Amino acid sequence: MENFTLLLGVVIVTALAFDFTNGFHDTANAMATTISTGALKPKTAVAMSAVLNLVGAFLSVEVAKTISGGMIDESGIQTEVIFAALVGAILWNLVTWLLGLPSSSSHALFGGLIGAAVMSAGWSSVNGSTVVTKVLLPAVAAPLVAGIAAALATRLTYRLGSRTDEKATAKGYRAGQIASAGLVSLAHGTNDAQKTMGIITLALVTGGVLSPGSNPPVWVITSAGIAIALGTYLGGWRIIRTMGKGLTDLAPPQGFAAQTSAATVILASSHLGFSLSTTQSCSGAVMGAGLGRKGGVVRWSTATRMFIAWGLTLPAAGLVAAGAQLLTEQGDWGTVLTGVLLVAGSAAIWLLSRRRPVDHHNVNDVDGAEEPAGVVTTAVAAVAPPPTGTAGTANSTSPAQAEPARA
Repeated sequence: MENFTLLLGVVIVTALAFDFTNGFHDTANAMATTISTGALKPKTAVAMSAVLNLVGAFLSVEVAKTISGGMIDESGIQTEVIFAALVGAILWNLVTWLLGLPSSSSHALFGGLIGAAVMSAGWSSVNGSTVVTKVLLPAVAAPLVAGIAAALATRLTYRLGSRTDEKATAKGYRAGQIASAGLVSLAHGTNDAQKTMGIITLALVTGGVLSPGSNPPVWVITSAGIAIALGTYLGGWRIIRTMGKGLTDLAPPQGFAAQTSAATVILASSHLGFSLSTTQSCSGAVMGAGLGRKGGVVRWSTATRMFIAWGLTLPAAGLVAAGAQLLTEQGDWGTVLTGVLLVAGSAAIWLLSRRRPVDHHNVNDVDGAEEPAGVVTTAVAAVAPPPTGTAGTANSTSPAQAEPARA
């Protein structure tokens, strides 16, 4: 530890701060559908997710190795680059949280890392093949695979249950939702907590504390797991509301199908070392589950805003990180100013969020999740005839009513 410097300590603390934002930003991935369908109470759901995120952090280091030893060339990269990358990632996470958009914390981190590295050492410092094969391709494939799997699972679930009494199976589906939500939380820990482990390990390598290619030390794994668990327990209620109520209306069978599909994709990617976005996987699964139910709806204006955020995440975080790196290159005063701007920006975003707070008391209120005035919620599957006595719109049909018994 003789090479351990004050700047390296600041970078580690900042990385754990990012991990904390990652936790509350991504709580919706595991628990949004469970909370929206009433399978678990909000505070119980986030507590369960926090514990399983912590456990998942100890199950694998493959994703951490991809970040610490594959994405950028460590030679010539200074510790300040890691700090600038984290500044870009944290600010983008907080902006999208304020807007209630389930964007990718992973891609914010990758974008920040790439932007800061390019500003410091040029494009040659980025391993383009690793970025394409282990970041960009999974980013496209994961939501599609999870969405298709969830749609097929939802159709199969409803077909198998078409001759059963809805009330008799409700408890079973809720139990399945709780189990599958726990699996998503565990998968999230194996994937997202490792990204912070990888960043801290990379900082330790650039600072000369560890040799290139080293695995994350135990204290790094433990601190990253605790940080993401604490963030998860706080609950990213704004994003939970969007994913649970804003994208589509889910019944327990759909929630079970969506969460199981997402967990399968995330765990498979962790095993292969692919740093995919759990947010994109879970969002794709939620939309797939909405499409899989006959008469299901997807609120495309909300989905479109989410897609735009996905597309902007890498470049936006990269640009902020590049600006932060430009400041840190000016010397100690630039690094201090970057830190001050990070704290000031984070505080300003938090103050803005207090104007219309969202917490576990109002997370399921539909007012915050409905379409803006003048936007029509679009039915994306063949709409079943409405039950007698209800209005003939998709919105007036409850998730439980929308799937008729099939012969």
